[in-house]
Amino acid sequence: MQCPKCQAGMEVVRFEDTEVDRCIRCGGLWFDRLEYEGVKPRTGSEAIDTGPTWQASMHNEQGKVFCPVDGILMVGLMDPAQPHIRVEACPVCHGTFFDAGEFTDFKESTIKELLKRQRRARTP
Repeated sequence: MQCPKCQAGMEVVRFEDTEVDRCIRCGGLWFDRLEYEGVKPRTGSEAIDTGPTWQASMHNEQGKVFCPVDGILMVGLMDPAQPHIRVEACPVCHGTFFDAGEFTDFKESTIKELLKRQRRARTP
């Protein structure tokens, strides 16, 4: 499999019983069919997200990103709770790509983000 962002090879990394593909160059993570939802709540799962985080914002600027599994144009998605995180998802196979550091950020919602959400909810 090739990275959908930088086209480098992907290596398989394991966290407990789950295999995730990680780019050997940019450190992005590929999760098959909503796998990240099962990995997110597990203690220590951020250990698979080891790539250089400084590249994430640069990779978010890429216009077209194609699924490494089926070649379909992927859709950019944002987590409503953390709108600064933008991931790419395949509308066909439902795989999801996180740039380096995004999975860790997604996993660890901060107190500051919680307070922002509460303020928005109170504002008419």
